[in-house]
Amino acid sequence: MLVKDIMNTNVKVASLTTPLRDIAVIMCFNKISGVPVVDDNNEILGIISEKDVLNSMYPKVDEYMQIGSYDFEQLESEYTDILNLRVADIMKPGLFTVAPDDPILKAVSIMCLKKIRRIPVADGNKLIGIVSIGDVHKAIFQKHLDDNSNINNTNTGNKLKAAS
Repeated sequence: MLVKDIMNTNVKVASLTTPLRDIAVIMCFNKISGVPVVDDNNEILGIISEKDVLNSMYPKVDEYMQIGSYDFEQLESEYTDILNLRVADIMKPGLFTVAPDDPILKAVSIMCLKKIRRIPVADGNKLIGIVSIGDVHKAIFQKHLDDNSNINNTNTGNKLKAAS
């Protein structure tokens, strides 16, 4: 099975200047945990995830070491400040993509190896879709469910013929 067989082409995207507040709305209302970041030519620049947004709330290690402890309730109340940032302020460098003609197990192997839950599908540098680890699992499960159903139907049919 190929990536193009299961990829989602209705992809929500962000730009470097998109406010995190808008990203939070997109993720929460669409029940997705990350969106690709693209430029004006739809070329992929990166990806922004819920994890990136939440990680930006925490103090840097050196700050934590100087203070020794942190008021986590206070950090949560500062979430509004984080929402006023832009994607470019917290987006992590580095991006992995797959091509539409790649096998889906290549996509899932990259996601597992890199500990990511979604991977953009690109034609060159152009975004054309996205695949999540759940999409791959669902596709493999469905294929094997269908295959087993056909095997069971064939076996049942053979048993009925033998009984006649």
